Amino acid sequence: MKISFIGAGNVAWHLAQAFEDAGHWICEVYSRDTQKARQLASSLYDTNIQPDLNFSDSEAEVIVIAVTDDAIESVIQRIVLPEGVILVHTSGTRSLAEFQKLVEIYSDVYVHTGVFYPLQTFTKDVEMDYSELPFCIESRNELIEGKLMQLASSVSNNVTRMDSDERFILHVAAVFASNFTNYMLTISHDLLEREQLDFDLLKPLIQTTIYKALSSDDPSIGQTGPARRGDWKTTARHLEYLQETNEDYTEIYRLLTDKIRNLYISK
Repeated sequence: MKISFIGAGNVAWHLAQAFEDAGHWICEVYSRDTQKARQLASSLYDTNIQPDLNFSDSEAEVIVIAVTDDAIESVIQRIVLPEGVILVHTSGTRSLAEFQKLVEIYSDVYVHTGVFYPLQTFTKDVEMDYSELPFCIESRNELIEGKLMQLASSVSNNVTRMDSDERFILHVAAVFASNFTNYMLTISHDLLEREQLDFDLLKPLIQTTIYKALSSDDPSIGQTGPARRGDWKTTARHLEYLQETNEDYTEIYRLLTDKIRNLYISK
C-alpha cells in the first residue's frame, strides 16, 4: 500500500520502518518540525518531505495521523485530503465517532476513517520485534476495516478488531502496566542513586517480578513483600526513612502499602 505520515515522532518512526520492511511505500512525511521529518524520510527508501498539510495531490491510500491526542483536531482543521483516502489516527483514547465528526466538519471531500492503534511504548532508537506488536483496528466501514486489518497483519501476527470503548479501557490498563510501572522503577533508581548504590542490583528482581506476572493469569497471585505479609514493623521503618528522603515517595509508599494490605485482608 501507499502510506503517508503526519507526525515524525516515536510512533511514526517505528510504524514507517515496519511498513516499509513489509513492502509498503511511504510516500510522504509531514511534521511541524521539518528536521524531524527530514530525519525520518532519510531513514526510508523513497519518501518525500511534505512541506504543509495539503495532501490533495498525494498518491497515498492511507494517511496516518501519528501526533499527540491534543494535536489531532488541529491537524484535521488544516489538512487538505484527496477524495476517498483512508485517514486513521494512532491514539489509544480518541474515539472513532469523535474523529469521524471532526473529519465531516472540516473536510471538503469524502474520506474513510479508522483507528490504527499500536499498543506499545515506543522510543525512536530502540529496536523491537514488530511480529508480536498488538494492533487494535476499528472502522465503521467493513471493507475499510478489512484493509486496515490486512495492513496491520503485514507487520504483526497480533491484530484485533476493537471498538473505541474497549480501546479506551485497554489504554487505561496500559498506563498502569507500563507508564506507572516505569515511574516506580524511576523512584527505585533515584533512591539507590542518592545512596550511591548500583541500580543493576535490582535488575534480577525486576526481571523475575515481570516474568511471574506474565506467566500467570492473575498477577496478584505472585504478590510478595512486607505489605503482603503484614510485616508492619518493616513498612514503618521504610516510611521513617522515606519521610526523611522524599515526601512524594512517602505518600506513594503509604498509599500502595494500604492498597496491598486491603486487597489481601479482603481475600
